[in-house]
Amino acid sequence: MQESEWKRFRQLHVVALNRFCEKVLQEISQITADATKSPHERYLQIFKVLRERDRVVADAFDDLRRSTALMQLAIIYAQGLINDDELRDFTQETRDAVLSMSRPRTSSP
Repeated sequence: MQESEWKRFRQLHVVALNRFCEKVLQEISQITADATKSPHERYLQIFKVLRERDRVVADAFDDLRRSTALMQLAIIYAQGLINDDELRDFTQETRDAVLSMSRPRTSSP
């Protein structure tokens, strides 16, 4: 990743993390507001969501280094936390790599 891309990635990293957190908080708000479930059921559902989302946070946002930036960018893009316009700030080579890594894998028969 070129120096200019690294700088842009660090900026988008912060933006994407805030977007991710906002999505998780909205999800938790919906769970909290679900009066059809008992408080304990809602608590367990929130705990499950946080545990699952924590894995994404670890993969996409922890240990910010230039050597892992491309993989993190692909994860962030796959999560819908940056859009195509923001991805255009990167070189074609980087965009191609991100798109390749962020495509869902198909299982072999």
